[in-house]
Amino acid sequence: MEARVAMAVPTEKSEVLAATKTPTTLSSDSIINVARGDPALYEPYWKKQGDRCKLVTLGDELMSYFSNAVNLCWFLMPELDRAIRELHHVVGNAEVDDRFIIVGNGSTQVFHALLYALSSSGEHVPVNVVAAAPFYSSYPEETEFLQSGLYKWAGDANCFDKDGAYIEVVTSPNNPDGSIRGTVVNREGGKSIHDLAYYWPQYTPITHKANHDVMLFTFSKATGHAGSRIGWAIVLDKTIASKMVKFVEVSSIGVSKESQLRAATILGVISNDCQNPELEEENFFKYGRHLMSDRWEKLREAVMKCNGALSLPEYPQGYCRFTGKYTDSYPAFAWLKCKEGLKCEELLKDKCKIMTRGGTSFGVEETYTRVSMLSSDAEFNLMLERLSAIKGTIHGN
Repeated sequence: MEARVAMAVPTEKSEVLAATKTPTTLSSDSIINVARGDPALYEPYWKKQGDRCKLVTLGDELMSYFSNAVNLCWFLMPELDRAIRELHHVVGNAEVDDRFIIVGNGSTQVFHALLYALSSSGEHVPVNVVAAAPFYSSYPEETEFLQSGLYKWAGDANCFDKDGAYIEVVTSPNNPDGSIRGTVVNREGGKSIHDLAYYWPQYTPITHKANHDVMLFTFSKATGHAGSRIGWAIVLDKTIASKMVKFVEVSSIGVSKESQLRAATILGVISNDCQNPELEEENFFKYGRHLMSDRWEKLREAVMKCNGALSLPEYPQGYCRFTGKYTDSYPAFAWLKCKEGLKCEELLKDKCKIMTRGGTSFGVEETYTRVSMLSSDAEFNLMLERLSAIKGTIHGN
């Protein structure tokens, strides 16, 4: 019988994504999309690793739903459990002893599982969900998307003054501005989710071992492997962990074993290299830190050429327990501010053909916009070229 191939029918969303994707071959007329945090900058490093991260599976392997039937998180592969705990021990960025590791299909699913687990006690629903502005732009949409009766988005934590239960989401280092954050509301009846997606040595000094009740991490920002869709939470309370497992069970009956084993392999390579003095030059975090440092230096040079039209935040140094040195912060996103009277997102789009994510998406004014520092070299270098010339495009405004 002749094989038939089903042709995908473009949806509105897929057409939009295709239209906004930066073309493979760039020209002076190309639109550069740095609105998303797609971590393409790490591809050259992983290409150099060759077969070290190769994973081969046979047709009769990984067939069962169950990864470890005696574990609370029964769909978590033991290999990934060990790899996650080992890497956190090596880096020193989070406490994992006597904690539960809950894996999900990306940190987005883990976030949804946490919202469910923290609000499903049956009391004081819907629970208000807040985050201090500027907050991650997807939090409002993710919180409201399922139209749950258990929780609802309540906006900026700095302005929150309602009584009763609440959940505060704390991202540190923060997306979009790179600042180090703690809880803001600090009232009775509150719970917190600490999103530590960027608490890795290439982005920020590891000043302490995070020790919160609930901590959220993602494979995509730790190593650059966004396509594998692996996220995890480190959870202290067994009841919360059990509810999270139930959420993932009902919504997706677990997480791909192939993705988990790939993540375990790559995390294992990073851990081994970090502990091997002979492979110091191959240390992923050292490579990433050098790359981010170089990009931030170049971006600051480009912004200085704008004669005050654009500005960037400054970050204090901190003692990094991982490197054993005082180091700077190099956030995954640049929080650009335009001079008063200018709408930064519109300015960069109209004058420079650079697509960014404007301040209103993050709960603040339009003078701000977020720029990804994780794009490919070609995109990043062309962006710098256009930013350096921006003062001429707004002369007189």
